[in-house]
Amino acid sequence: MYKKVKFGELEDGREVFQYTLTNRNGVTASFLDLGGIWSSMLVPDANGRLDDVVLGYDTIEACLVNGGHLGEIVGRNANRIGRAEFTLNGVTYKLAANNGPNNLHSGPDFYRDRIWDTELSEGEGESSITFSLISPDGDQGYPGNARISVVYTLTDENELKIRYHMICDRDTVANMTNHSYFNLAGHNSGSAVNQLVWIDADCFTPTDEVSIPYGRISPVKDTPMDFTSGKPIGRDIDEDYEQLKYGHGYDHNWVLNHEPGKLALSAKAWDEASGRVMEVYTDLPGIQFYTANYLEPEIPGKEGVMYGPRHGYCFETQYYPNAINTPDFPSPVLKEGKEYNTTTIYKFMIE
Repeated sequence: MYKKVKFGELEDGREVFQYTLTNRNGVTASFLDLGGIWSSMLVPDANGRLDDVVLGYDTIEACLVNGGHLGEIVGRNANRIGRAEFTLNGVTYKLAANNGPNNLHSGPDFYRDRIWDTELSEGEGESSITFSLISPDGDQGYPGNARISVVYTLTDENELKIRYHMICDRDTVANMTNHSYFNLAGHNSGSAVNQLVWIDADCFTPTDEVSIPYGRISPVKDTPMDFTSGKPIGRDIDEDYEQLKYGHGYDHNWVLNHEPGKLALSAKAWDEASGRVMEVYTDLPGIQFYTANYLEPEIPGKEGVMYGPRHGYCFETQYYPNAINTPDFPSPVLKEGKEYNTTTIYKFMIE
């Protein structure tokens, strides 16, 4: 089941709509056709109370100017590309340097600034919304005309499935993600550092001081980066550890243990007070766990809430940061005429 309501208007008068999917359990997920933004997710706690567990905004203006990329579809390339350039097939492509010397999330011409085409559908035990756009040759600095679609599906098992698809008429970069911030106690509950996280990763990719991986893969054992047993986010986040100092907390890529290309349980978060649990499944090789270290209370969020550092956390499924410039990392190159297909699932439950 779904409904459509007007969210607002852009300065040029184009209307922005919010679409809400509802399953048989009363769980709802809402999205904007502006940027395909995942704007809310209402799930029950152990007592059946529904709370919105993703951070977001109530106005178009806030969606367009926020630096935290809350709930956005990110592409063509998520995360960072070092020195804001890459070489593909002998040609060097220059990108905008919007994060120190690097390019971050393919900005500044973000996908969040665009109204996507929308299609709604319903199936047995699920409902879906498909957002699609054409990304022309040279868009954001990338080669090739790309046709892109992102399908959000809400199931009666309280799963939010995200399926990404891209096809291009030239070799290009394809590395998309969603930048939702989660707080299982509710988006308006403040700090999330007491919530627990598990990540199925024995290794991570350490970075330099501007968050570009060195190119090596390091074990998490005996470091604050170890989430293999599950622990409170805040337990080690302020340790005297170089990587945490560089990121002002967790803002790193974990090298997932599962076989790349195989959809598998890769991360889990839970809030003991509410009983809410979220599992994250992906077929991609990496996941960026980010603890909202740079989220500043400058723009009012939903219901006027002022979000601050560590008020939420992201699980951005992905190819590793700067993979296009690191031959030893799994490649994010999409060959001409081939299809980029990848799935991430966020599943909500009570434990």
